[in-house]
Amino acid sequence: MPSIAALRERARGALLGLAVGDALGAPAENLKPSEIRARWGRITGYVTDDPAGTDDTEYAILSGLLLARHGSALTPAHVEAAWHAWIADRDEGPFRGAGFSERGTLENLRRGLTAPVTAQHRHAWSDGLAMRAAVFGVYAAGRPAEAARLAAIDGSVSHEGEGIYGGQAVAAGVAAAMTGAPPITTIASALAVVPADSWTARSLRRAVSVAHEGERAIRSAVVIAGYPWTDLAPEAVALAFGAFAASGGDFRDSVLTAVNMGRDADTTAAVAGALSGATQGITAIPTPWAHAIGPAKGSCLPEMAGHHILDIAELLLQTEPMKWRPTRTDFALAAEAGEDR
Repeated sequence: MPSIAALRERARGALLGLAVGDALGAPAENLKPSEIRARWGRITGYVTDDPAGTDDTEYAILSGLLLARHGSALTPAHVEAAWHAWIADRDEGPFRGAGFSERGTLENLRRGLTAPVTAQHRHAWSDGLAMRAAVFGVYAAGRPAEAARLAAIDGSVSHEGEGIYGGQAVAAGVAAAMTGAPPITTIASALAVVPADSWTARSLRRAVSVAHEGERAIRSAVVIAGYPWTDLAPEAVALAFGAFAASGGDFRDSVLTAVNMGRDADTTAAVAGALSGATQGITAIPTPWAHAIGPAKGSCLPEMAGHHILDIAELLLQTEPMKWRPTRTDFALAAEAGEDR
């Protein structure tokens, strides 16, 4: 198990990496690679004068604050109460609560419904849980199964099925990376917590198996061509893990690979940033990228304004994580992933 100092560096890397990826990917959201090239060539850094995190960062802060308050005792009732107190019962920012899954959840909460019925809407399969799930991996460092359990509790208010699986895969992957697991074991840990026959698992395996062939191969393996919505959890999570695998866990390459593949680029880059930030620590994040990230502006969630993502990392480290040893399943899946590559 890494030292407390090493865990702190990885926790800060994971969550700042999430925010950096979010800010880098936001301008490329919903674009095709050809459209990205036409506008900027290949994106190699921020393409706006005032880069900032979007709903991905602000919802991660929300879940992090909630987790810091309740820890492993977190329940769906806690999550539901927080959504009421911090979003549903207050004025929302210009983004009106963010993506489709969040909108559907808030409408259900305002109708007086409770979890898990609040997650019964048309976008329960979105990547809205995956975008905020890294906080559970940071909190449960070295405990992928616990990270996945907590992510599912958080997601029970807003997601079902594949939407939950995507969040669990991200949480477990970050939890493994936090202890210095190599990318192949990080990927195996993500696969170990979701059903093997799920859309999420199938997409993740396909993306990782062709990652050595580059961005075009990863996109072709998992993107649903012609489908108008880019926030499908199985697709976004697979693209993020594909970018992470293609780069061997290198932060800069992971994030830029995700950004330049387009689709839901802020979320895929946020997830790739969290995975690679946990793997390499905060020092791997280029200084100009790191320094551009300030406290949340509250553009989506006004109640999150003023909270810095690095403060969340510190809060989540207050409880010393338990030691993790890879399971037999982890090694089996790692071997399988190695054969696919």
